[in-house]
Amino acid sequence: MRRPGPLRATFSALCANLVGIGLARFAYSPLIPALVNEGWFEASAAAYLGAANLAGYLAGALSARFLAHRFGAATALRAMPALIAVSFLVCAQPQPFIWFFVWRFLSGMAGGVIMVLAATLALPHVPESRRGLAGGLIFMGVGLGAVISAALLPPLLARGLPFTWITLGVICTGFTLAAWNGWPDDKVPASAGAAPVPRDPRLRALMLVYGLNAFGLVPHMVFLADYVARGLSQGIERGALVWLLFGLGASIGPVVLGRLGDRFGFGVTLRGALVAQAVVVALTSTTSEVGWLALAGFIMGGFCPGVVPVALGRVRELLPGDHAGQRAAWSRTTAAFALGQAGGAYGLAWLFSQGGGYGPLFLAGAAALVLGLVVELAVRPRRSEASEPA
Repeated sequence: MRRPGPLRATFSALCANLVGIGLARFAYSPLIPALVNEGWFEASAAAYLGAANLAGYLAGALSARFLAHRFGAATALRAMPALIAVSFLVCAQPQPFIWFFVWRFLSGMAGGVIMVLAATLALPHVPESRRGLAGGLIFMGVGLGAVISAALLPPLLARGLPFTWITLGVICTGFTLAAWNGWPDDKVPASAGAAPVPRDPRLRALMLVYGLNAFGLVPHMVFLADYVARGLSQGIERGALVWLLFGLGASIGPVVLGRLGDRFGFGVTLRGALVAQAVVVALTSTTSEVGWLALAGFIMGGFCPGVVPVALGRVRELLPGDHAGQRAAWSRTTAAFALGQAGGAYGLAWLFSQGGGYGPLFLAGAAALVLGLVVELAVRPRRSEASEPA
């Protein structure tokens, strides 16, 4: 069989991220108001189901290298989107909370495996000068999934929640098949499945910063659509419209930030992203103006997957040419992101259940981003790195 080229491999990785994050995670956020209004779950239970996906993401990030070592990265990347498609189909009828929790967890686990393996399998086949752009295109799939879900959910929900879940499962199946034959051979040696993470204080700092950044994204990622739809009594349609803008931002952000990383360096790009996010999330906590919330959703949508190619590019900067080390470090870095998301989701779900409203959720997210910026600035770059040309 003919070996897939760089564009085909990039497309497969884009499709995998579209299913694994764009649909498995982001299609759920605008579903929360409907699940509550239709009486499937209480608001707090629906929020915890969103957190279950993020907990599964952590499990997937931690198990991805083992699965790649045991079955091969390409095999794992075919199986995980298929698992996500099944998770939608089996949730098409009201079931006990634990049933939905298990399948939301499994879909999140599949997304974590995809996040670790897809880009690291495809990018070594892309010319070095284009890897920031290719990484942006790969993670653009996240935003495209959010756009698809936001655009389709209002008419789908008009036909009922069961029809909506089934349709999302069918869409996942289609993108799974589109990616099926596009995965290249794994160039990382099989022994890399147990490769240690290189000891570098800058890598450890990046993991902490990335985890804090993940926490800071949770308020917009999990609660924004519900805030507009129910918190401000604007209805599911208006919440879906704001979520559509979030998805449009998510479609653009990875490509823009990937190119900025290629141009200025991924360390500089990461610091700028932390500043911008902290400002936007803090301002969101101060307003109930839907126009501003829509703009903030667009901006934070761009950063939500946009920080991923930036962090991956930063790992490659710190470990140039070491593909096994990059995969090991990226697995651990993704796990840190997943831990920040899961901790943020469960912590903020608990805070929300205490009746404090939505404002404190965004304040907590802004505080995490500021702390991440402090950690990033506290790590002094090596002299050779600081003198690298833009």
